Amino acid sequence: MQLVTLKRRADFLRLRGGARWANACFALEARPRAQLLQDGTGETGETATGARFGFTVTKKLGNAVVRNRIKRRLREAVRLSASPYSQPDYDYVLIAREAALKRRFADLQSDVQVALQRVHAKGGAKGGSTPSTSGKNQSATSSNTGSGSKVQDAAPIAVRLKPRTPASD
Repeated sequence: MQLVTLKRRADFLRLRGGARWANACFALEARPRAQLLQDGTGETGETATGARFGFTVTKKLGNAVVRNRIKRRLREAVRLSASPYSQPDYDYVLIAREAALKRRFADLQSDVQVALQRVHAKGGAKGGSTPSTSGKNQSATSSNTGSGSKVQDAAPIAVRLKPRTPASD
């Protein structure tokens, strides 16, 4: 499969707010290109007809050698395994995580396949069914503090506090 990549920052920013699915190695964001044009966020001069992929690796993950290795691994995993699962006229962005460096390549390929299936599942993968990028359950860490933020579908959390003992001198 010939891999067409996203090059410009504006292309990456357009994908925000689309379907999203994350695992330990990367987060995948997807959005149909037709939807981008309808929203007014896409350019009318775009001519690419196949799926396009973008790869993001932040400096937090390491120096340039490490970042490039992660990007090469993700790019090759997508090239080898995305063809039957990606949809034409869709744009995808993979946001790398540290685990992508150490993960077995065969497992990385299967992660790409699962991620593509999940973002194209009925109703998309956006919303409460996706893990957050920090790996924490956001509904459990959010609270209704009266500032207008409300948590939906969150069960109450019981917290048990230990009594504080005075420090002995």
